[in-house]
Amino acid sequence: MKSFCFVVISFCCSFVGLKYDRHSVNAAIFGQSITGSGSKNHGNTFEIVNEWKYLDFEYPTFVERQLAILNGEFIPKNNLPLGIDVHGNRMFITTPRWKDGVPASLVTLAYPSKEISPPLQPYPNWQSHSSPNNADCSKLISVYRTAIDAHCNRLWLIDSGIVNATIKLNQICPTKIIAYDLKTDEIIISFELPASQIKQDSLHSNILVDVRNGDCEDAHALITDVWRFGIVVYSLRKHRSWRITNYNFLPNPSAADFNVYGLNFQWLDGVFGMSQSRERLLYFHPMASFKEFMVPLDSLLNESLWIGNSSVDTSQLFVPIGDRGFGGQSSTSGIARNGVMFYTQVHRDNIGCWDTKKPYNRANLGMLLEPDNASMLIQFPNDLKVDQEIKQSVWVMSNRLPIYLYSQLDYGDINFRILRANVDGIIDNTICNPNYEAANKQKSTLVSIEEGQCY
Repeated sequence: MKSFCFVVISFCCSFVGLKYDRHSVNAAIFGQSITGSGSKNHGNTFEIVNEWKYLDFEYPTFVERQLAILNGEFIPKNNLPLGIDVHGNRMFITTPRWKDGVPASLVTLAYPSKEISPPLQPYPNWQSHSSPNNADCSKLISVYRTAIDAHCNRLWLIDSGIVNATIKLNQICPTKIIAYDLKTDEIIISFELPASQIKQDSLHSNILVDVRNGDCEDAHALITDVWRFGIVVYSLRKHRSWRITNYNFLPNPSAADFNVYGLNFQWLDGVFGMSQSRERLLYFHPMASFKEFMVPLDSLLNESLWIGNSSVDTSQLFVPIGDRGFGGQSSTSGIARNGVMFYTQVHRDNIGCWDTKKPYNRANLGMLLEPDNASMLIQFPNDLKVDQEIKQSVWVMSNRLPIYLYSQLDYGDINFRILRANVDGIIDNTICNPNYEAANKQKSTLVSIEEGQCY
């Protein structure tokens, strides 16, 4: 999402956007699957896990729910799911307070759930969430995304402390990093970002967690500032943070123009998507960009490089590795244990993949849904996670965000979906399969190119 003074909107009707093809989608009733691009077996599929026309919450009693609606604490049509995470038999979903009437900004669901459109349960409970009116900043205010370090059984999150960002950014509480113990659902870490590391109109919207050598105390959380183009690194052992800036975190204006669902708008979002390889490389990209970049992860975790007068030219640590082409804007990404990166394609209503052992060029970038049919299943894939289960899955949150922000959702239609696919199955017949040779049998190399440039 972007600072709204830059937004230009055009639309031709009151309800904007493609409708899901009900005939095609109904072939994938709850618990069944949708076949991906180039599928020749039953493993190459996306499954609809849950879907909603609008979100509802599980209140202790029906009376409490009705009172919340009457006093404006709960406005169903103002709630939108953003982030997705999965651990064991639980899913975690974020619902930031972009508009009034969002009663809780972090919720959980059982997986698998008994219903396709279940009500959401505030995590860890109702008492942990503060109303934005007379806010209690010790509680959760507006959570954007989460990260799970499965080895240590912790759920990390970034609470922006910002409400009504779609109207006028209102920072009612400090931005903070919080971690829960997933065995007890108790807060075990809470850290407010120092004022010196927050800029005017900062929006911290994504989080990645690294645990070095299996040592749960040697953990770091990396937080992207999408509107003021930085990454904040928090060290659990030191219980302090430092801010990193680099020109590769900036948006590219040529990639800031979005045309989806009959809407035209400009998002100048900087560094956003992050994913970590087993070789301890951090891959990242701005939202308003077609490029992918990388940097050695351990260099970001070395505080001495980023404070004081380091003699190291840190700008040389950040390297562009390739280009997804025009329309290749991506929000989030994740890397599976087999070395395959999965990433959203918000302009294409698709999910991309790349085997990190191959060169990052378009011949080696795969699409997991047939382009002509992708919008029947996904409309604006906003978040993506690769879980840490023994048999890994890739999870996608599709939420029609631009229509929610700049037009009007049709609440008679499905607006939000959670989808999953088996990591090995979904790439089986694509160039992303690690068993397939790279296009033209190239060896991996770094390239420097301009945005959208062909090669």
